[in-house]
Amino acid sequence: MVLKFSIVVRDGKFVFHSTEDKESDGREKKSKSKEKDKKKEPKTFNFTENEMIKKHMALIKLCLFMLLNQARSPSPEIEFDNLETFVMQPAPQGVTVKCRVTRDQRGIDKSLYPLYYLHLDNEKKTFLLAGRKRKKSTTSNYLISVDATDLSRGGENFVGKLRSNLMGTKFTIFDNALNPERALPDMSNARQELAGIIYETNVLGMKGPRRMTIIIPGMNKDNERVPLRPRNECDGLLIRHQNRRMENLIELHNKTPVWNEETASHVLNFNGRVTQASIKNFQIVHSKDLDYIVMQFGRIADDIFTLDYNYPLCAVQAFAIALSSFDGKIACE
Repeated sequence: MVLKFSIVVRDGKFVFHSTEDKESDGREKKSKSKEKDKKKEPKTFNFTENEMIKKHMALIKLCLFMLLNQARSPSPEIEFDNLETFVMQPAPQGVTVKCRVTRDQRGIDKSLYPLYYLHLDNEKKTFLLAGRKRKKSTTSNYLISVDATDLSRGGENFVGKLRSNLMGTKFTIFDNALNPERALPDMSNARQELAGIIYETNVLGMKGPRRMTIIIPGMNKDNERVPLRPRNECDGLLIRHQNRRMENLIELHNKTPVWNEETASHVLNFNGRVTQASIKNFQIVHSKDLDYIVMQFGRIADDIFTLDYNYPLCAVQAFAIALSSFDGKIACE
């Protein structure tokens, strides 16, 4: 059965007709007489202009909701035996790992130090990582764990951390190994730097989207991350980038949004994965291929965000980059 609709204006009102067409789908027999056809009267509904606009907008919203839900397709089937190993490994080439970040701000303490959770965006909502901001730290410092109930620095589930500079404009992501000062002379058990994040300072107070630069270690011929264990901060990712010592490093940037005159805002195409405008929404690309989205992050509800990442990023890198976007950066706004 097919429903046919038509709208006409009559006496200053919109008249909405609906009729059932049983012939078009081939499942009903044709009428045996013209008299029966004449008895088929359309169902008529009268609406004022305002009512019609409301009905129209409701229908549009319903269609958009259905399209966005369809576009927000779940993460591909991903299985792993060891969670800690999975979150440190680069995403498989050709596979977009689709995740969801939730922020828990309930309670007085959590309003200042929220908890963040990363799950696969699938039916099972598979847990991957949890993060929280450390208290009493000189700079912003986030702990990342593979256990949502154990977010302690000394816990065995600690897998990495995110640390900022004093202004909150530069961040470094580390794994869970030892500080170089306490490591062996050969640095074999020293911590690795997984990424450096730079937010361009906005000294003029110009309004507009944030500008981000991400520096990550390069990949070897086996598509594995090249270990970077600096002995001190002068040999770290941020200083290497500053001095343009880019050997075995990859430089990424956030994709520049396009100004939309109709919405009077900067927009990006998230292919339905992001539904709410936010300064925190971004896409990460390489300058040589702007169509390959290495990572994208954006809001879908007040405390829910989608996070999708591709090779060469791993879950810890992507989650920590997202955490950096939550941190207060007055100098960047």
